This record gives sequence, C-alpha cells and structure tokens, in this order.
Amino acid sequence: MIAKLFDAVFGCWHSRYSFPITTRRGASRSKAAAQTGTYVVCLDCGKELPYDWKQMKIMDATVSSRRPAPALATKEAA
Repeated sequence: MIAKLFDAVFGCWHSRYSFPITTRRGASRSKAAAQTGTYVVCLDCGKELPYDWKQMKIMDATVSSRRPAPALATKEAA
C-alpha cells in the first residue's frame, strides 16, 4: 500500500527499461500502449510507460491523448 502511494506521488524513478514494444492493431492494449501503440516496461518495478518512436523517448504517462503540434509556418518560403 505504501509503495502504491509513493508511486502515485513520484511515479517510476528507475532507469532500466525494456526495448520498446509495439502492439498490433485490433489487439487489446494496456493504458500505456493506448497513447502511441508502443510502450516500454521498467525492469525494476514492472510499470508500463508509453514510448514515442518519433521522438525516441518515454512520454509522460499522465497525458491522455497526443495532439499534433500546430504548424509554425503558414506560407512556403520563396
């Protein structure tokens, strides 16, 4: 119970993760894989964390959905 409370407040602080795992379309997905379809697992505590292949980093687990960044340029450079 104390470990769950600590994890809720601070999250996973470990630094050893599995290789990114991508789930198939149509397959049931965990909460971490639902965001991007890819996740990593902490090798110390077993927590699944969403992973973004494009940025090649672990995403914030609290973000519920990804939104594309707005375009910075509206016209093509001449």
